[in-house]
Amino acid sequence: MKVWFITGASRGFGLEITKAVLASGDKVIAAVRTPDEFVLQVSNNENLLVVPLDVTNEEQSKKAVLTGHDYFGRIDVLVNNAGYGLLSAVEEASGEEVKKNYDTNVFGTLNVIRAVLPFMRKQRSGHIINISSVGGLTGSIGWGLYSSTKFAIEGITEALALELAPLGIKATVVEPGYFRTNFLDASSLNRTANIIEDYAETVGKMRAFATQVNRKQPGNPVKLAEAFIKLAVAENPPLHLPLGKDTLERYEHKTAGFAKDIENWYDVIIGTDHDDVVK
Repeated sequence: MKVWFITGASRGFGLEITKAVLASGDKVIAAVRTPDEFVLQVSNNENLLVVPLDVTNEEQSKKAVLTGHDYFGRIDVLVNNAGYGLLSAVEEASGEEVKKNYDTNVFGTLNVIRAVLPFMRKQRSGHIINISSVGGLTGSIGWGLYSSTKFAIEGITEALALELAPLGIKATVVEPGYFRTNFLDASSLNRTANIIEDYAETVGKMRAFATQVNRKQPGNPVKLAEAFIKLAVAENPPLHLPLGKDTLERYEHKTAGFAKDIENWYDVIIGTDHDDVVK
């Protein structure tokens, strides 16, 4: 039986993963901003502990993790799910809008990782699962700033996996595509107040698309939660886990384009070393 610490557990992926973990018989420390609202969505369960947490608050992150660890005696799986989207042209967003997105998606994730790792290092076991996005694998119109937060999560997780392997702790970054959750609702997606007309044919169309596709996305969040259960029990979990056909197609398109750039610019790429470097 494992003990999971799940951030952003009150809705979307976090809620579905919490339900799936409890159904599997494991224990959950559900970290949420508003515990009272969350409790109404999940029936009483002796394997569930709800703790208040705003991941941007480092001291509250430490307190939530300590409370959960003291209650169940250990933490085996950390799921960093808390985060929100920012739909904007790169130029349109204000510095404050970008900073707030980073405070939650990147620095909030780091706050919880730093709070959990001392316990995992002491027990010489654990699994950190950071939720990224298809936007963490490739940038796209209107999502550049949000994607940059997820690109950061990709790099952080890759480094974590290397640093933690000798300590018996695993790290995985999960890249979901478009799943039928509330991600495109106003509760999880911010749209900038500033709109520049010159981007009407690019970002403007993406704004319209996001509205049209909301609640019609191809991905099934219940099946995503099932994938997390499999991931947590895997003896050799992957470093990267892209979820959804759309994610896989986008990644394959990017890598094919990358390979083509290398082929076309090969001589320039390898021609930048000093002449005394053995080729």
